Amino acid sequence: MSWQAYVDTNLLGTKLVSKAAIHGLDGNPWATSAGFKVDKAEAAALVAAIGKKEPSDLYASGIKLGGQKFTFLRHEQNRSVYGRKGADSGCCVVKTKQAIVIGVFEGGIQPGQCNSVVERLADYLIENQY
Repeated sequence: MSWQAYVDTNLLGTKLVSKAAIHGLDGNPWATSAGFKVDKAEAAALVAAIGKKEPSDLYASGIKLGGQKFTFLRHEQNRSVYGRKGADSGCCVVKTKQAIVIGVFEGGIQPGQCNSVVERLADYLIENQY
């Protein structure tokens, strides 16, 4: 399966993720949903933050994805970061062995639903050495 198929089928296809991307740990994009442009610097900053014991820089700067700023909510070291924007939007970023899986939810999608979809795909990729 191509990386784009993972974004289109496993993330967007669930209707529980509004925008999605997969980036390598170097920040380079592997696949992305239409109109969602997470740049290399944004992705690389998230990889670095996930690896920290305490990502204090995210408290001040927030999580930036595709030029949008999400308020930083929580972090699991070497695993994930989560953010929120307004009342009905947020993000989940989960690290695998070789990549980060990014999911954004909007418009009535529950945060836990989006997080579950993104985390499941990340777990699958980890199991398969990605």
